[in-house]
Amino acid sequence: MSNVTKAIHNKAGDVTVEDLSKQLQVLKDDIASLTSTIGAYSQNKAAEVRDTAQLKASELGGAAQARAKETQKQAEDFIRTQPATAIGIAAGAGFLIGLLTARR
Repeated sequence: MSNVTKAIHNKAGDVTVEDLSKQLQVLKDDIASLTSTIGAYSQNKAAEVRDTAQLKASELGGAAQARAKETQKQAEDFIRTQPATAIGIAAGAGFLIGLLTARR
């Protein structure tokens, strides 16, 4: 028998209302302690996940920004080296967008 079980039995081996009340209070305290522990664990895990997500987002944002700058530089170089082709591509793209967005 556990200590709690031994404590609730009186000399005759019967359980009284007072003994049950004490056991219920012990159970309530244990549940409150477990709830508090689980809450603290959840908060710590949430903070850890949030920090990891922020770090990843920052890394991805930096990489995307670097790629965008490189693409812009390549486009500018293409326009400088082949201006007639760039104007033709821009006109063709404008024409296609005009066809797609025109109301019929």
